[in-house]
Amino acid sequence: MKPKIGWLCLAALVVLADQAVKALSIAVGGPVTLIPGVLAFTCVQNTGMAFSMLSGHTWLLGVASLAAIALGWRILRGFRLGPVSRTAAMLMLGGAVGNMIDRFCRGYVVDMLEVLFVRFAVFNVADAALTVGAGLMAVSLICCAGEWKEKKEGTKDGHGAAAGADD
Repeated sequence: MKPKIGWLCLAALVVLADQAVKALSIAVGGPVTLIPGVLAFTCVQNTGMAFSMLSGHTWLLGVASLAAIALGWRILRGFRLGPVSRTAAMLMLGGAVGNMIDRFCRGYVVDMLEVLFVRFAVFNVADAALTVGAGLMAVSLICCAGEWKEKKEGTKDGHGAAAGADD
Protein backbone atom coordinates (compact mmCIF):
# COMPACT_ATOMS: atom_id res chain seq x y z
CA MET A 1 0.00 0.00 0.00
CA LYS A 2 1.07 3.57 -0.56
CA PRO A 3 1.73 5.80 2.46
CA LYS A 4 -1.13 8.02 3.51
CA ILE A 5 0.16 11.39 2.45
CA GLY A 6 -1.60 13.20 5.32
CA TRP A 7 0.57 11.53 7.92
CA LEU A 8 3.77 12.25 6.03
CA CYS A 9 2.56 15.84 5.54
CA LEU A 10 2.52 16.26 9.32
CA ALA A 11 6.22 15.36 9.47
CA ALA A 12 6.91 17.65 6.49
CA LEU A 13 5.05 20.53 8.17
CA VAL A 14 7.20 20.11 11.28
CA VAL A 15 10.34 20.27 9.13
CA LEU A 16 9.09 23.33 7.22
CA ALA A 17 8.03 25.18 10.38
CA ASP A 18 11.31 24.30 12.07
CA GLN A 19 13.44 25.49 9.16
CA ALA A 20 11.38 28.69 8.72
CA VAL A 21 11.67 29.62 12.39
CA LYS A 22 15.39 28.85 12.31
CA ALA A 23 15.84 31.14 9.27
CA LEU A 24 13.88 33.87 11.07
CA SER A 25 16.03 33.38 14.15
CA ILE A 26 19.22 33.80 12.13
CA ALA A 27 17.81 36.91 10.43
CA VAL A 28 16.71 38.50 13.72
CA GLY A 29 19.85 37.48 15.57
CA GLY A 30 19.71 39.08 19.00
CA PRO A 31 17.30 38.22 21.75
CA VAL A 32 13.73 39.47 21.48
CA THR A 33 11.38 39.10 24.43
CA LEU A 34 8.17 37.45 23.25
CA ILE A 35 6.45 37.16 26.64
CA PRO A 36 8.17 39.20 29.39
CA GLY A 37 9.55 36.96 32.10
CA VAL A 38 8.38 33.84 30.23
CA LEU A 39 9.77 33.40 26.71
CA ALA A 40 12.45 35.00 24.54
CA PHE A 41 13.42 34.47 20.90
CA THR A 42 17.17 34.37 20.32
CA CYS A 43 19.71 32.62 18.11
CA VAL A 44 22.12 30.03 19.49
CA GLN A 45 24.39 27.64 17.62
CA ASN A 46 24.37 24.18 19.21
CA THR A 47 27.00 21.71 17.98
CA GLY A 48 25.75 19.10 20.43
CA MET A 49 22.43 17.50 21.23
CA ALA A 50 20.02 18.03 24.13
CA PHE A 51 21.56 20.30 26.76
CA SER A 52 24.66 20.59 24.50
CA MET A 53 25.78 17.02 25.22
CA LEU A 54 28.43 15.77 22.78
CA SER A 55 29.17 19.33 21.65
CA GLY A 56 31.53 19.50 18.72
CA HIS A 57 30.51 16.10 17.34
CA THR A 58 28.03 17.44 14.78
CA TRP A 59 28.72 14.90 12.02
CA LEU A 60 28.54 12.00 14.46
CA LEU A 61 25.21 13.31 15.73
CA GLY A 62 23.99 13.80 12.15
CA VAL A 63 24.82 10.21 11.27
CA ALA A 64 23.25 9.04 14.55
CA SER A 65 20.10 11.03 13.65
CA LEU A 66 19.96 9.40 10.23
CA ALA A 67 20.43 5.95 11.77
CA ALA A 68 17.73 6.63 14.41
CA ILE A 69 15.29 7.79 11.72
CA ALA A 70 15.97 4.67 9.62
CA LEU A 71 15.72 2.34 12.64
CA GLY A 72 12.53 4.00 13.90
CA TRP A 73 10.94 3.78 10.46
CA ARG A 74 11.97 0.11 10.17
CA ILE A 75 10.44 -0.74 13.57
CA LEU A 76 7.23 1.12 12.79
CA ARG A 77 6.87 -0.77 9.50
CA GLY A 78 5.85 -3.81 11.53
CA PHE A 79 2.78 -2.15 13.07
CA ARG A 80 -0.58 -0.73 12.06
CA LEU A 81 -0.66 2.42 14.13
CA GLY A 82 -3.69 4.27 15.44
CA PRO A 83 -4.06 8.07 15.30
CA VAL A 84 -2.22 8.90 18.55
CA SER A 85 0.78 6.71 17.80
CA ARG A 86 0.93 7.87 14.15
CA THR A 87 0.83 11.50 15.23
CA ALA A 88 3.59 10.82 17.74
CA ALA A 89 5.73 9.04 15.14
CA MET A 90 5.33 11.82 12.57
CA LEU A 91 6.13 14.57 15.11
CA MET A 92 9.27 12.68 16.10
CA LEU A 93 10.20 12.05 12.46
CA GLY A 94 9.75 15.73 11.56
CA GLY A 95 11.76 16.88 14.57
CA ALA A 96 14.60 14.46 13.90
CA VAL A 97 14.77 15.44 10.21
CA GLY A 98 14.67 19.17 11.05
CA ASN A 99 17.68 18.93 13.35
CA MET A 100 19.50 16.51 11.02
CA ILE A 101 19.20 19.05 8.18
CA ASP A 102 20.92 21.64 10.37
CA ARG A 103 23.70 19.26 11.36
CA PHE A 104 24.54 18.34 7.77
CA CYS A 105 23.91 21.75 6.12
CA ARG A 106 25.07 24.21 8.80
CA GLY A 107 27.39 22.14 10.98
CA TYR A 108 25.29 23.02 14.04
CA VAL A 109 21.67 23.12 15.14
CA VAL A 110 19.98 26.51 15.46
CA ASP A 111 18.16 26.91 18.77
CA MET A 112 16.04 29.98 19.48
CA LEU A 113 13.34 29.49 22.11
CA GLU A 114 14.47 30.46 25.59
CA VAL A 115 12.32 29.94 28.67
CA LEU A 116 12.99 32.85 31.03
CA PHE A 117 11.30 31.84 34.28
CA VAL A 118 13.53 28.77 34.85
CA ARG A 119 17.10 27.95 33.90
CA PHE A 120 16.53 25.70 30.90
CA ALA A 121 18.28 24.94 27.63
CA VAL A 122 17.46 27.04 24.57
CA PHE A 123 15.55 24.83 22.12
CA ASN A 124 13.86 24.91 18.71
CA VAL A 125 10.66 23.80 16.96
CA ALA A 126 12.18 20.41 16.07
CA ASP A 127 13.09 19.81 19.72
CA ALA A 128 9.55 20.70 20.78
CA ALA A 129 8.07 18.32 18.18
CA LEU A 130 10.41 15.53 19.33
CA THR A 131 9.45 16.08 22.96
CA VAL A 132 5.70 16.24 22.30
CA GLY A 133 5.99 13.23 19.98
CA ALA A 134 7.89 11.21 22.60
CA GLY A 135 5.27 12.10 25.21
CA LEU A 136 2.45 11.09 22.87
CA MET A 137 4.29 7.87 22.02
CA ALA A 138 4.54 7.02 25.72
CA VAL A 139 0.82 7.76 26.15
CA SER A 140 -0.03 5.58 23.15
CA LEU A 141 2.05 2.69 24.45
CA ILE A 142 0.64 2.92 27.99
CA CYS A 143 -2.95 4.08 27.49
CA CYS A 144 -3.72 3.15 23.87
CA ALA A 145 -1.94 -0.18 23.50
CA GLY A 146 -4.72 -1.28 21.13
CA GLU A 147 -3.36 1.25 18.60
CA TRP A 148 -0.32 -0.95 18.16
CA LYS A 149 -1.36 -3.87 15.98
CA GLU A 150 1.54 -5.98 14.81
CA LYS A 151 1.40 -6.83 11.13
CA LYS A 152 1.72 -10.48 10.26
CA GLU A 153 3.89 -11.96 7.51
CA GLY A 154 2.11 -12.14 4.19
CA THR A 155 -0.28 -9.23 4.82
CA LYS A 156 -2.38 -8.15 1.86
CA ASP A 157 0.24 -5.59 0.76
CA GLY A 158 2.43 -8.52 -0.27
CA HIS A 159 5.51 -7.29 1.57
CA GLY A 160 5.02 -8.96 4.94
CA ALA A 161 5.55 -6.13 7.41
CA ALA A 162 4.70 -2.86 5.70
CA ALA A 163 5.29 0.76 6.68
CA GLY A 164 3.66 1.94 9.89
CA ALA A 165 2.68 5.11 8.06
CA ASP A 166 1.00 3.03 5.36
CA ASP A 167 -2.55 1.59 5.44
